[in-house]
Amino acid sequence: MRGPAVLPSSLGPHRRPPRPRTRREVFDEIVIDIVDDLEDRWADRLGLVEYAVEDIPDLPDDWESGNVPLSSLIRGSGTRPTRIVLFRRPLEHRASDRGELEAMILTVLVEQVAELLGIPASDVDPRYPGD
Repeated sequence: MRGPAVLPSSLGPHRRPPRPRTRREVFDEIVIDIVDDLEDRWADRLGLVEYAVEDIPDLPDDWESGNVPLSSLIRGSGTRPTRIVLFRRPLEHRASDRGELEAMILTVLVEQVAELLGIPASDVDPRYPGD
């Protein structure tokens, strides 16, 4: 069957069902949820922080670490805000499912916030796994 007979009636005759979310949209949603929690708890001590997601890091030609970074912390100065950047594809590559991806994003963000605040990551968020 095709057409209105198989669509949920709540959509009405001219609306389409929601399209599946992209991996990028899912990733951004996870980041926003975690950042909202961290901002609720630490906004007064963090000051102006800008959060961003980029697909991959822009590594210099002489990068010799052998490891791809999962995030970047750029401290602000003057009127420039501090910036925490998460690199989506390296994080997704290391996660086997959504739960693991959420845990990795939480870990990375908590560690960056802990670095900014100068406190242990376990004090930043009770969900931080520790090891």
